[in-house]
Amino acid sequence: MVRTIVGKEEVREKPQDPYSFRCAPQVLGPVRDALGFIRRTLEIEMNSATDNPLIFPKDKVCLSGGNFHGQPVSMAMDILGLAISTLSNISERRTAALLDPSLNNGLPAFLVGKGSHPGLSSGLMAVQYTATALVAENKTLTHPSSSDSIPTSSNFEDFVSMGPGAAQKAGRIVDNAQYVVAIELLAAAQGIDLRGTGRLGRGTGKVHRLIRSRVPPVTQDRSSSGDIEEVREMVRQGLVEDIVRKELP
Repeated sequence: MVRTIVGKEEVREKPQDPYSFRCAPQVLGPVRDALGFIRRTLEIEMNSATDNPLIFPKDKVCLSGGNFHGQPVSMAMDILGLAISTLSNISERRTAALLDPSLNNGLPAFLVGKGSHPGLSSGLMAVQYTATALVAENKTLTHPSSSDSIPTSSNFEDFVSMGPGAAQKAGRIVDNAQYVVAIELLAAAQGIDLRGTGRLGRGTGKVHRLIRSRVPPVTQDRSSSGDIEEVREMVRQGLVEDIVRKELP
């Protein structure tokens, strides 16, 4: 156990952070790699000929082919769902750690606002419920559609990609993950307000100011739905990403 002084109080800190913090690069790196593969696959398929049959007039050849088959896109969409589900899963774990007094290094339980009592006020406790529900849904949606096939056309079309289902599920996972990340950003901003902004970097400081330009700190219990929607829109529009990209070398 490591002891540090926060203000006038001694805070006992654990010597290592949980995996959701310490191993974030090792988890999010494969997510980024997967997104690169997905992008390349979609670019190839969007620019490919999917005609059937393929006609070559100069050679007087007509070939029955299968370039129209959606398996590359279907598998890419399944991988997209798995990657983004992983991202949302680790995000929720960091939110949980920020709310847990046994892990948050001296912050109040559930990040209740200054002047509030953890036993009487809920703070951000309920927003984690939302995050866990969304992450749980994402886990069920990651079952791959591309592993299934239902034959049609008298078994002539006997192996299909199930790509539309894969794309629909991936879209749902992405939407859910935006909310989960927004909840983590809300929790992080609240923790910063309680601890102070003195040790923030340029990027984290700008993100914190962006959030606080639209969402006030939680000082007393209130509905969090509007706060979540506001930050989720920042995530969806790429406002947080823009700040990060500008601050990276």
